[in-house]
Amino acid sequence: MPVLLGTARALGRAALVLTAVSVLVFLATAALPADPARARTGGRGDVTALRAELGLDRPPWTRFAGWAGDLLRGDPGVSLVSGRPVTDLLAARLPATLALVATAALVALPLLLAGGWAAGRRPRTAAPPLVAVAAVPQVVVATGLVAVFAGVLGWFPAVSFVPVSGSVWDRPEALVLPALALGVPAAAFGAGLLGGAVADALALPHVRAARVRGLPEPVVLLRHVVPGLAAPLLRVAGLVVAGMTASSALVETVFGYAGLGELLVGAVSTGDVPVVQAIALLSAVVVVVTSTAADLPAGTPPGSTRSGSTR
Repeated sequence: MPVLLGTARALGRAALVLTAVSVLVFLATAALPADPARARTGGRGDVTALRAELGLDRPPWTRFAGWAGDLLRGDPGVSLVSGRPVTDLLAARLPATLALVATAALVALPLLLAGGWAAGRRPRTAAPPLVAVAAVPQVVVATGLVAVFAGVLGWFPAVSFVPVSGSVWDRPEALVLPALALGVPAAAFGAGLLGGAVADALALPHVRAARVRGLPEPVVLLRHVVPGLAAPLLRVAGLVVAGMTASSALVETVFGYAGLGELLVGAVSTGDVPVVQAIALLSAVVVVVTSTAADLPAGTPPGSTRSGSTR
């Protein structure tokens, strides 16, 4: 019963967060300066009539009610610029973004484990480099990777061009630099969080007692330390994956990668509100669902992971 009650509370919090996010997304997109009607007509024709046809002349609360109702029915609307269903635009770009995030996770998770273990066992030595790497902006990381691996070594392309109609797996080398730019800073950030949990686990009384009894160090680690790290590791991994999903737009834009991020940037520049709303809300859903799912096994409320200690 307590488990079911905790799960119900977590799901209720997630629903409230998503409701609040939907309101914020609508308000933010309503403030976009670009005029989609003017972008659609190229500044020619009757823009006023097109704005009325697209419903842009209605009061904000009326547009929000209609948008929210359509979302509940699974219809995010139609692009104001191209006239295509938003679901079609998302379906064309989503596989590329999922491939990028999955590849970045394959890069980040092993580095997270190694860095977190080192930070927990030798915090004075390992923690400062992790903090330094995590503090470097992604655009700087991406620029450095391009300069070294594309410019100097020539191993990978500087621009990850993948045709929208094609598959990213047709050019897997195009994933390497974006995945590194996305995964390495996220791994450093996650390792800093996990390092606190490792240090706490190593300091537990039963771990110290096992060492006093003379048990071999590998036995102490595998039997008494590692099992207690499962829940913190799950929370940190969920946070890292959610963060990479939310921040993939910047990396996609830098590398010219045809994913949801590039679509988002184009939609913002033209004021294509339904597309911006759908991508922003989809990112929020991924973050909230991933964070909630990672916290459920530990029985702690979402957002409980803190820098320096994961309890």
